[in-house]
Amino acid sequence: MNFSTLKIGRILYGLTFIIFGLNHFINASMMSGIVPIPGGVFWVYLTGLAMLAAAIAILTGKQARLACQLLGILLFIFALTIHLPAMINQGVMAGLTNFLKDTALGGAAWVIAETYAEQPKQAEAA
Repeated sequence: MNFSTLKIGRILYGLTFIIFGLNHFINASMMSGIVPIPGGVFWVYLTGLAMLAAAIAILTGKQARLACQLLGILLFIFALTIHLPAMINQGVMAGLTNFLKDTALGGAAWVIAETYAEQPKQAEAA
């Protein structure tokens, strides 16, 4: 099997979001306190599920472009609704690392999405 840096990067990115998604389930009650809308634990579970679905899509290549586009949107929503307010209300250092992390990962999701654009179909075995 030929592993290019693109394939390795996709695998590492997908595995990272499996861990992030599982973390949402393992630490849901702790994370629910930073959710800026009612129904905290529900939203933590839902976003964890979204991260797991995106990771599976990235790792399998099935609907990966759409999954990465949506994951990027999710991460930018996190940056703007959770981490930016923390920076404003508690001081820049309170949320800066998480703001930058989610902004960078959101941008990376969109870059990775474009690597799945218009992939040539392999000829089916006869």
